[in-house]
Amino acid sequence: MNPSVASVDIVLPLEHSEDEGARRRAAAEKLGVPPETVMETRLRKHSIDARHAAIKVQLRLDVAVGMPLPEEEAPRWSAPPLAAGARRVVIVGCGPAGMFAALRCLEAGARPVLLERGKDASARRFDLAPLLREGRVVEDSNYCFGEGGAGTFSDGKLHTRATKRGPVARIYEILVAHGAPERILTDAHPHIGSNLLPNVVKSIRASILAAGGEVRFRAKVADLLIRGGRVHGVVTTTGEEIAGDAVILATGHSARDIYQLLADRNILLERKPFAVGFRIEHPQAIIDRVQYHLRSGQERPRLLPAARYRLATKIRDRGVHSFCMCPGGWIVPAATENDEVVVNGMSLSRRDSPFANSGMIVTVEPEDLQKLVPEHGVLAGMVFQKSLEQAAKQAGGGGQTAPAQRVTDYLTGKLSSTLPETSYFPGTRSAPLHELLPGWITGRMREGLRLFGKQVPGYVSDRALLLGFETRTSSPVRIPRRDDTLEHPQVAGLYPCGEGAGYAGGIVSAALDGLRCADAATATR
Repeated sequence: MNPSVASVDIVLPLEHSEDEGARRRAAAEKLGVPPETVMETRLRKHSIDARHAAIKVQLRLDVAVGMPLPEEEAPRWSAPPLAAGARRVVIVGCGPAGMFAALRCLEAGARPVLLERGKDASARRFDLAPLLREGRVVEDSNYCFGEGGAGTFSDGKLHTRATKRGPVARIYEILVAHGAPERILTDAHPHIGSNLLPNVVKSIRASILAAGGEVRFRAKVADLLIRGGRVHGVVTTTGEEIAGDAVILATGHSARDIYQLLADRNILLERKPFAVGFRIEHPQAIIDRVQYHLRSGQERPRLLPAARYRLATKIRDRGVHSFCMCPGGWIVPAATENDEVVVNGMSLSRRDSPFANSGMIVTVEPEDLQKLVPEHGVLAGMVFQKSLEQAAKQAGGGGQTAPAQRVTDYLTGKLSSTLPETSYFPGTRSAPLHELLPGWITGRMREGLRLFGKQVPGYVSDRALLLGFETRTSSPVRIPRRDDTLEHPQVAGLYPCGEGAGYAGGIVSAALDGLRCADAATATR
């Protein structure tokens, strides 16, 4: 028998899935070789099949027969030295789109100048304390603004359907090279966790600086330098002009002042669909019991992660679906101004909270907000989002207390006399959420929840809690760009990028778009 290395897919019972001997025996059977000739295996993909009571684990392995596996170099990132006259690219926003754009600029021999309105990840963490304990928002340093963007203190979910947009595996490798756990290279639904992400983004910043890039915090952009139909840089709120050969606008979907700036400068924007709704929270044990076919009171097996779910339907031409589901997570305040309440979800790498939460949202199409267009034009969606956030603030009664209602009471139009325990640290206050959203949203939400309650036993119960409001699911506007050059059609050298520009929907897709925009911004024309 000739020594060889092969890739094989095997399926093992959950209880044997971590047993190296079981893996080798199953691989040998698949390859038709004696088990003793399998010298070594290396995991390439891991996924759990929980469709039936007998839970299986699907594994893809590199299998070495009659020889050891070749050495494999750990993921790393590097860039060539910058030339003295390197092209200078200003990048506005230090989220995944901006950070990965900066890395790609350096790979291409260009010098990125990365501007972030908020603080670095370490300082930013301290600004969460007044938000959580006092209900006071530090308006440029919070769960949305600061180094790493909104993803830094969120779940860090990396699963994406954006595989046609670019090299997803390379995004994972760069994250691992900067301290993310190696399991993200093999898990079917990878995530990093809010406890690990801050160090990852700090490590990426260190790479950018070491390779010759610049990173500036508390550098809030107030204007664009535009002459002769081309952008030549930006102006900060301190009045400093920062010149660049190109500007990548990667500000995230909560930087509403940037949308207002572009509208005031008559720079073309487009309305686009988005979604609004609630955070819905359950005891994690309810989700585990349904998804893993457990008996009442039976604990989740050690080898199983906190169970997730994904629910979706369409009601009268509008989507009703779960969003950004956080198993074993917490609900957190995501407001960026002090006159609003916004909720979002997060979890740590262990996902060991006793709660499961998810966005539960209804799609809003541009035509749904026609009444707002005469006064607010292209920013009608932004104004609608803000009005809901202000209504939540008022209904919550002050600070970051969130208005809340049991799901069963929401469906019957009844104010909840009591509220169940929640992971939301600032606290909740009973409120008639069914009255705070427009009727065309409430009606669809109720129908969707009733359907999901039939699909997932226990999903609709008095132990399920709705908190308002989840409004920052995506940008309500798109900043248009050309298909060929990715530049704004009116402003040469301006590259709208990532979630805030309407071209991404999560950490990985934003990072991929950052790579694309950096390639375009550094291309020789």
